[in-house]
Amino acid sequence: MSLSDTNSWKGIRTELLRRIHDRIWQPGEQIPHEADLAEEFGCARTTVNRALRDLAQSGLVVRKRRAGTRVALNPPQRATLTIPIIREEIEALGHTYRHSLLERDLRPLPPVLHGAFQVTLGADVLFLKTLHFADDRPYAYEERYINLEAAPEARDLAFDRISANEWLVHNAPYTHGDLSFFAVNAGDNLSRQLDAAEGTALFAMERITWSADLPITHVRLIFAPGYRMRTEI
Repeated sequence: MSLSDTNSWKGIRTELLRRIHDRIWQPGEQIPHEADLAEEFGCARTTVNRALRDLAQSGLVVRKRRAGTRVALNPPQRATLTIPIIREEIEALGHTYRHSLLERDLRPLPPVLHGAFQVTLGADVLFLKTLHFADDRPYAYEERYINLEAAPEARDLAFDRISANEWLVHNAPYTHGDLSFFAVNAGDNLSRQLDAAEGTALFAMERITWSADLPITHVRLIFAPGYRMRTEI
């Protein structure tokens, strides 16, 4: 890699990553100081710092104040999950997809979500309830809040022809997110929406996505009985 390829923090990160993967720097070994790397790459020290911070967040290096930066002895093995488009997920199973918009409303964010989904206080968010179907059978029930500061075009969309799930994947790119999985028991509402007996254990997930520090959407998805999540590692 030439010096011209490393004039950005991403270019420097790529080169540092190559040295780690090629074992030029061994696990546990201390790597050169920021000032030395900045001189080598002909860039500002802050640019090197940004690249090292990214590697540290990935768990590939360990940084300690006054002790320098070392290659991690046991870097984490991580699976990367993408946000699926539910329509494509259903069609890939050989079923016909449709969705029904049950509710659409502009409202303040519920106080219970303020800690996790930090939108501007007092600002309205777009709230949607959607039921997704596979061959006219309930597939997933969705409750979603959209931050209109992050996706202002959503204010004028009905979401009756395209689901919010699909529209956001295409129009509101995210940088990172938070995902949790859990089980819920079907109460009166969920048993009706998902055609499940009351008390049935249902697979559920909550997801929040951000663009840098700006939250985009908070969604809770609850799936009909028999749903199984599959992914690759």
